[in-house]
Amino acid sequence: MVPLSVAWDDIGGLVDAHERFLAGSMVESDVRDSVLDSWKRCRSVGLEPHRLLVRYTGDVALDERFRHAADPVLADLTSSFADASMTIALCDGQGRMVERLGGDRQLRDRLDAVRFAPGFDASESVVGTNGVGTALAERGPVYIAGREHFADCLQPFACAGAPVRDPLSGRIQAVLDITCLRDQGDPAMVRMVREAARSIEARLLEQADLRERALLAAYRRADGHARDWPGQSDGLRPDLDGGALGRIDMAVLRAKAEELIASPHRTLDEVTLPSGRTATLLRRQVTGAAGETGVAVEARVLGGPRLRHLDMAPAPGETGIPAAPAGEGRLGSAVRRPAGSPVTHSTPAPQAPATTPVTAPDGEAAGAEGWLLLVGEPGVGRLAMLARRRLELLHDASVRIGTTLDVTRTAEELAEVTVPRFADFVAVDLPDSVLRGEEPEALGGRTALRRVAIRAVRRQPHNLYDVGDTVEYVPSTPQARSLETRQSVMEPVLTEADGWIAQDPERLTPVLEAGIHSLITVPLRARGTTLGVVSFYRSLQPDSYEDDDLSLAQELVGRAAICIDNARRYTREHNTALALQRSLLPRGRSEQSAVEVAYRYLPAQAGVGGDWFDVIPLSGARVALVVGDVVGHGLHAAATMGRLRTAVHNFCSLDLSPDDLLTHLDDLVGRLDRGEGWAAENSPDSGIVGATCLYAVYDPVSRRCTLTRAGHPLPAVVAPDGSVEFVDLPACPPLGLGGMPFETVELELAEGSRLVLYTDGLVEDRHRDIDAGLDDLRAVLAGADRSPEDTCEAVLDALLPARPGDDVALLVARTHSLGADRVAQWDLPSDPAVVSRSRAAVTAQLAEWGLEELTFTTELIASELVTNAIRHATGPVQLRLLRDRALICEVSDGSGTSPRLRRAQSTDEGGRGLFLVAQLTERWGTRYTPDGKVIWTEQPLPGRCR
Repeated sequence: MVPLSVAWDDIGGLVDAHERFLAGSMVESDVRDSVLDSWKRCRSVGLEPHRLLVRYTGDVALDERFRHAADPVLADLTSSFADASMTIALCDGQGRMVERLGGDRQLRDRLDAVRFAPGFDASESVVGTNGVGTALAERGPVYIAGREHFADCLQPFACAGAPVRDPLSGRIQAVLDITCLRDQGDPAMVRMVREAARSIEARLLEQADLRERALLAAYRRADGHARDWPGQSDGLRPDLDGGALGRIDMAVLRAKAEELIASPHRTLDEVTLPSGRTATLLRRQVTGAAGETGVAVEARVLGGPRLRHLDMAPAPGETGIPAAPAGEGRLGSAVRRPAGSPVTHSTPAPQAPATTPVTAPDGEAAGAEGWLLLVGEPGVGRLAMLARRRLELLHDASVRIGTTLDVTRTAEELAEVTVPRFADFVAVDLPDSVLRGEEPEALGGRTALRRVAIRAVRRQPHNLYDVGDTVEYVPSTPQARSLETRQSVMEPVLTEADGWIAQDPERLTPVLEAGIHSLITVPLRARGTTLGVVSFYRSLQPDSYEDDDLSLAQELVGRAAICIDNARRYTREHNTALALQRSLLPRGRSEQSAVEVAYRYLPAQAGVGGDWFDVIPLSGARVALVVGDVVGHGLHAAATMGRLRTAVHNFCSLDLSPDDLLTHLDDLVGRLDRGEGWAAENSPDSGIVGATCLYAVYDPVSRRCTLTRAGHPLPAVVAPDGSVEFVDLPACPPLGLGGMPFETVELELAEGSRLVLYTDGLVEDRHRDIDAGLDDLRAVLAGADRSPEDTCEAVLDALLPARPGDDVALLVARTHSLGADRVAQWDLPSDPAVVSRSRAAVTAQLAEWGLEELTFTTELIASELVTNAIRHATGPVQLRLLRDRALICEVSDGSGTSPRLRRAQSTDEGGRGLFLVAQLTERWGTRYTPDGKVIWTEQPLPGRCR
């Protein structure tokens, strides 16, 4: 076969047409009309090309009559493909695959990988443009190749599909599909699959019973012309008036013909087709040679978009349909009507020849000859029409209910689907526990429910409870009985239902007077739990509810109950994850004076994510600012975020440099990604871990800030004059990849500068790239000096949509400096004699600061630390005092050896100095510098609690 699909991909412009279509660009010149229509349908139902949720149904089968007709045709088709790598798929009328035949192992494996296999749903609304689903949607043969598929995973294939119809009713019974790899495809596959479908239809016609054949013969005798029966040829698209009818036109005609058969008092109907042409349908009785009676509907299609003023039934003696015999009634004489208005009569159809033309007043033929459209029986036709409407309602319910994981919205969708097609007023009542995502308690008649959704044909004072009202049904009401017995209750005549009106006679009596006359209540039950109750009322529809309506209501509510329970469970998990995440995020503000901070955290509407931030006080009056983002949403992301945040705190307690800290964090993420034994493999939340992080350390003494990042967006610095710069940090990889060093940047910040750290959800989403987001952020930050709180508010108001698609963490820190009047520093030689001088210097400095109360302990601490540095370390020794929220004493030296706290034995001569230091201070520790280390201590200032 000629690989035309490859040429279409390259020459036809499909290389980027799909992406441009998803972005909202015009692609009409690059994509075939039928394919573009399919893409639009896929987008309208919310399909995403890169992510499909393919439904599976077990035991999908076709009836024996169809299999008897189809099996020989499929066997012949399979044998003809013995030397070709092609597979044949037979699907039912809903697009679910029943059987797959042929194809080599490579093709079968690739089809299995995309779930194009028996039991899976290939309808267009589920898997997008393809040979099966699009043939169903177009109601005719289609050919789809390569990038014409809407879904990315189907683009390696070429396929041709055609519907198989019941030749008597015209309904689609199945879909036949031929699939191969894209480079082996050929549009000639359409002819092959169409011929196979016609062969199956012909074999189905051969199975028609004697009564069906007799009715067909009677119609042909009455017609006087030997016409092809629909289905024997491409008669589904008769060529009348010089233009062929489209598939959609024929589908509309058949639906109207079914309604006409089911309506015993209607004779004629006029139908405006989607193509703009107008068709007239004639219903009349036919009788077979053996006395069989039935109803035939024939169609005449006019050339223009509407009828002119026509004599639809001439008077006796005029040209046209002759007068009916005595006692049979007739259509009437010379009835004139406006163009396009419908024609209905309450008399039986006359036994007129099928070839009699409808004549316009000016004598011109108004349309083409009629052809047989449908044959049936009136009673059976009504039942078939009602069954079709119920199936259509169930189909729409399966598509429209449960589009979100929101309990209230799902209840609203149930009400929207059923009004007005099934009920004139619908109310859905749920307990508050379901709305919160909790397990509902056992519901009884006196259980308080919340009305969460109502829908009415028209707004009128029904006095029924409104949305948000609390409803407590008395035991005699149908709703209470439904909840108690877990069974549906039908009240065909509501005026006779004393138990219903006993709920509130004063409120409900006007409801009956307004016209509500029939009620069905169905408990919302899913997975053995009762979630609420649904009430269906009728007022405008004249028919009361029947047993069939009760079954339909139960099926509708059963489907909605599963969706509501799924939404409830999602709400519970979402709330749990949100509570976990909020418990892991900072509470309050840490005590430090280096920066003034404000922060915001906004969880995504789609689910809890793994964004976090932190402000961590460090030794030496410094502070660490951290912002991170764990990939994904849900409990797994929240738990991973908690582990990383805890790890950052632990690494900060070791006073690691920023690049060393990210190196340790990167190693931790790598170990989480590789798994931790059997627990990781069996955990439902286990999966690939990915995270980004930005870590900054600010020193208020030197006013220097050291920053490093791992795949995170650049931080912004707003100078006191309002200018904005994004810090040019090296683009280091995200956490977990390993093997790459993290680079740091150090800059000096003027006092009052604002350092802005954030996650990517603030500046990037599916509708805005990051460059545009950064430009918007720069514009908001620039200008007048704002406090950190005002900065947070301005940024969120300007940049965030109403429903953010990703978590957002924002941290704004305004820097302060520790002035020279609060810092004292001495460089000391490596001489034991300087210890006494250092004590004197400390005493004098504390007296200057008014901290005489701390003189004794601080002298002892400084003396011990300086002595240890001179005795055990090398290089220059420096003593520094800082008066911040605490009194900080630091001694630095050139050694990389850290002192170790131990308990000295009674026989030891030394080893007690560091123990005394630990007892006299609030905190102490060691931090390493490029030139050595610093031993630091903190003492609370007088008047501050320890």
